Amino acid sequence: MIAIAPSEVLAPVQEETSQPFTLEDFVKNPPQDMEWVDGELVEKMGMTAKHSVAQSNLVTQWNIYSTTHELGGKALTELACRTLKQGRRPDVSYLPPSIYAEVIQLNAASQSPPLIAEIASPTDYAEELFAKAIEYLESGCEEVWLVFPEVKLIMVKTIEQPWQVFSSGQTVSAQKILVGFSIAVDQLFA
Repeated sequence: MIAIAPSEVLAPVQEETSQPFTLEDFVKNPPQDMEWVDGELVEKMGMTAKHSVAQSNLVTQWNIYSTTHELGGKALTELACRTLKQGRRPDVSYLPPSIYAEVIQLNAASQSPPLIAEIASPTDYAEELFAKAIEYLESGCEEVWLVFPEVKLIMVKTIEQPWQVFSSGQTVSAQKILVGFSIAVDQLFA
Protein backbone atom coordinates (compact mmCIF):
# COMPACT_ATOMS: atom_id res chain seq x y z
CA MET A 1 0.00 0.00 0.00
CA ILE A 2 1.29 3.45 -0.95
CA ALA A 3 0.68 6.34 1.41
CA ILE A 4 -0.08 9.76 -0.04
CA ALA A 5 0.58 12.85 2.02
CA PRO A 6 -2.26 15.44 2.12
CA SER A 7 -0.07 17.94 0.23
CA GLU A 8 0.14 15.50 -2.68
CA VAL A 9 -3.60 15.22 -3.14
CA LEU A 10 -4.57 16.90 -6.37
CA ALA A 11 -7.32 19.45 -6.37
CA PRO A 12 -10.15 18.80 -8.81
CA VAL A 13 -9.43 20.18 -12.24
CA GLN A 14 -11.53 23.23 -12.96
CA GLU A 15 -12.49 23.90 -16.53
CA GLU A 16 -11.55 27.31 -17.79
CA THR A 17 -14.28 29.23 -19.49
CA SER A 18 -12.68 31.30 -22.18
CA GLN A 19 -14.41 33.94 -24.18
CA PRO A 20 -14.14 33.69 -27.95
CA PHE A 21 -11.54 35.95 -29.57
CA THR A 22 -13.54 38.50 -31.55
CA LEU A 23 -12.75 40.81 -34.44
CA GLU A 24 -12.81 43.69 -31.96
CA ASP A 25 -10.23 41.83 -29.84
CA PHE A 26 -8.06 41.42 -32.94
CA VAL A 27 -8.20 45.14 -33.75
CA LYS A 28 -7.44 46.15 -30.14
CA ASN A 29 -4.55 43.73 -29.67
CA PRO A 30 -3.59 41.92 -32.89
CA PRO A 31 -1.53 38.79 -32.23
CA GLN A 32 1.79 38.68 -34.08
CA ASP A 33 1.75 36.80 -37.42
CA MET A 34 -1.99 36.06 -37.13
CA GLU A 35 -5.14 37.06 -39.01
CA TRP A 36 -8.73 36.73 -37.78
CA VAL A 37 -10.59 34.80 -40.49
CA ASP A 38 -14.13 33.45 -40.23
CA GLY A 39 -14.10 33.79 -36.45
CA GLU A 40 -10.76 32.01 -35.93
CA LEU A 41 -7.16 33.12 -35.49
CA VAL A 42 -5.11 31.85 -38.44
CA GLU A 43 -1.32 31.98 -38.60
CA LYS A 44 0.24 33.57 -41.70
CA MET A 45 2.60 30.96 -43.11
CA GLY A 46 4.55 29.97 -46.19
CA MET A 47 6.64 33.06 -46.75
CA THR A 48 9.81 32.40 -48.75
CA ALA A 49 12.97 34.36 -49.46
CA LYS A 50 11.45 35.53 -52.78
CA HIS A 51 8.37 36.71 -50.85
CA SER A 52 10.60 38.63 -48.42
CA VAL A 53 12.61 40.24 -51.23
CA ALA A 54 9.46 41.50 -52.98
CA GLN A 55 7.98 42.74 -49.67
CA SER A 56 11.19 44.52 -48.67
CA ASN A 57 11.71 46.10 -52.10
CA LEU A 58 8.12 47.30 -52.33
CA VAL A 59 7.97 48.86 -48.86
CA THR A 60 11.35 50.53 -49.47
CA GLN A 61 10.36 51.94 -52.87
CA TRP A 62 6.95 53.20 -51.65
CA ASN A 63 8.67 54.92 -48.71
CA ILE A 64 11.37 56.48 -50.92
CA TYR A 65 8.70 57.78 -53.29
CA SER A 66 6.62 59.20 -50.42
CA THR A 67 9.66 60.90 -48.88
CA THR A 68 11.04 62.23 -52.18
CA HIS A 69 7.67 63.73 -53.11
CA GLU A 70 7.05 65.00 -49.55
CA LEU A 71 3.76 63.14 -49.25
CA GLY A 72 4.24 62.48 -45.54
CA GLY A 73 2.81 58.97 -45.66
CA LYS A 74 4.43 55.71 -44.68
CA ALA A 75 4.56 52.18 -46.09
CA LEU A 76 4.47 49.43 -43.47
CA THR A 77 4.69 45.65 -43.47
CA GLU A 78 2.21 43.31 -41.80
CA LEU A 79 -0.02 46.10 -40.44
CA ALA A 80 -3.11 44.68 -38.75
CA CYS A 81 -6.33 46.07 -40.20
CA ARG A 82 -10.03 45.46 -39.98
CA THR A 83 -12.06 44.72 -43.07
CA LEU A 84 -15.85 44.45 -43.15
CA LYS A 85 -15.55 40.73 -42.33
CA GLN A 86 -12.07 39.86 -41.07
CA GLY A 87 -8.92 40.98 -39.30
CA ARG A 88 -6.08 40.98 -41.81
CA ARG A 89 -2.34 41.69 -42.06
CA PRO A 90 -1.54 42.82 -45.61
CA ASP A 91 2.07 42.20 -46.62
CA VAL A 92 2.58 45.89 -47.47
CA SER A 93 0.29 48.87 -46.76
CA TYR A 94 0.69 52.54 -47.61
CA LEU A 95 -0.86 55.04 -45.22
CA PRO A 96 -1.27 58.76 -45.94
CA PRO A 97 -0.28 61.05 -43.03
CA SER A 98 -3.77 61.41 -41.52
CA ILE A 99 -4.33 57.65 -41.37
CA TYR A 100 -0.74 56.93 -40.29
CA ALA A 101 -1.13 59.15 -37.18
CA GLU A 102 -4.33 57.31 -36.19
CA VAL A 103 -2.88 53.84 -36.79
CA ILE A 104 0.22 54.52 -34.69
CA GLN A 105 -2.04 55.41 -31.76
CA LEU A 106 -4.34 52.39 -32.17
CA ASN A 107 -1.80 49.69 -33.15
CA ALA A 108 -4.08 48.65 -36.06
CA ALA A 109 -6.09 50.22 -38.86
CA SER A 110 -9.84 50.47 -38.34
CA GLN A 111 -10.36 49.75 -42.05
CA SER A 112 -8.33 48.58 -45.02
CA PRO A 113 -5.44 50.95 -45.83
CA PRO A 114 -5.86 52.85 -49.12
CA LEU A 115 -3.00 51.01 -50.88
CA ILE A 116 -2.25 47.36 -50.17
CA ALA A 117 0.05 44.73 -51.67
CA GLU A 118 -0.40 41.02 -51.01
CA ILE A 119 2.57 38.89 -52.00
CA ALA A 120 1.75 35.32 -52.97
CA SER A 121 3.45 32.50 -51.08
CA PRO A 122 3.66 28.92 -52.38
CA THR A 123 0.98 27.94 -49.84
CA ASP A 124 -1.51 30.61 -51.03
CA TYR A 125 -4.44 29.70 -53.24
CA ALA A 126 -5.11 32.14 -56.09
CA GLU A 127 -8.85 32.18 -55.41
CA GLU A 128 -8.22 33.19 -51.78
CA LEU A 129 -5.84 35.98 -52.84
CA PHE A 130 -8.38 37.42 -55.27
CA ALA A 131 -11.13 37.16 -52.64
CA LYS A 132 -8.89 38.93 -50.14
CA ALA A 133 -8.19 41.72 -52.68
CA ILE A 134 -11.93 42.25 -53.24
CA GLU A 135 -12.47 42.20 -49.46
CA TYR A 136 -9.89 45.00 -49.08
CA LEU A 137 -11.52 47.06 -51.85
CA GLU A 138 -14.94 46.67 -50.22
CA SER A 139 -13.46 47.82 -46.89
CA GLY A 140 -11.96 51.21 -47.76
CA CYS A 141 -8.92 50.23 -49.84
CA GLU A 142 -8.60 52.12 -53.12
CA GLU A 143 -5.87 50.09 -54.83
CA VAL A 144 -4.64 46.51 -54.40
CA TRP A 145 -1.51 44.92 -55.83
CA LEU A 146 -1.24 41.12 -56.01
CA VAL A 147 2.41 40.20 -56.37
CA PHE A 148 3.51 36.77 -57.63
CA PRO A 149 7.30 36.37 -57.09
CA GLU A 150 7.61 32.89 -58.61
CA VAL A 151 6.39 34.06 -62.03
CA LYS A 152 7.39 37.74 -61.75
CA LEU A 153 3.84 38.97 -62.20
CA ILE A 154 1.98 41.87 -60.60
CA MET A 155 -1.76 42.47 -60.86
CA VAL A 156 -3.27 45.83 -59.89
CA LYS A 157 -6.95 46.54 -59.21
CA THR A 158 -8.90 49.59 -58.16
CA ILE A 159 -12.63 49.83 -57.51
CA GLU A 160 -13.16 51.58 -60.84
CA GLN A 161 -10.73 49.62 -63.01
CA PRO A 162 -10.50 45.95 -63.96
CA TRP A 163 -7.36 43.96 -63.19
CA GLN A 164 -4.24 45.19 -64.94
CA VAL A 165 -1.42 42.68 -65.39
CA PHE A 166 2.28 43.53 -65.46
CA SER A 167 5.03 40.98 -66.12
CA SER A 168 8.80 40.73 -66.54
CA GLY A 169 10.13 43.43 -68.87
CA GLN A 170 7.28 45.83 -68.03
CA THR A 171 6.85 48.67 -65.55
CA VAL A 172 4.01 48.68 -63.01
CA SER A 173 2.50 52.02 -61.96
CA ALA A 174 0.35 53.11 -59.07
CA GLN A 175 -3.18 53.93 -60.21
CA LYS A 176 -4.86 55.95 -57.42
CA ILE A 177 -2.55 56.14 -54.43
CA LEU A 178 1.06 57.28 -54.87
CA VAL A 179 0.12 58.49 -58.36
CA GLY A 180 3.29 58.86 -60.39
CA PHE A 181 5.05 55.95 -58.68
CA SER A 182 6.32 53.24 -61.01
CA ILE A 183 8.83 50.43 -60.78
CA ALA A 184 10.18 47.88 -63.23
CA VAL A 185 8.68 44.48 -62.46
CA ASP A 186 12.14 42.91 -62.64
CA GLN A 187 13.51 45.48 -60.16
CA LEU A 188 10.82 44.56 -57.63
CA PHE A 189 11.97 40.95 -57.63
CA ALA A 190 15.75 41.67 -57.75
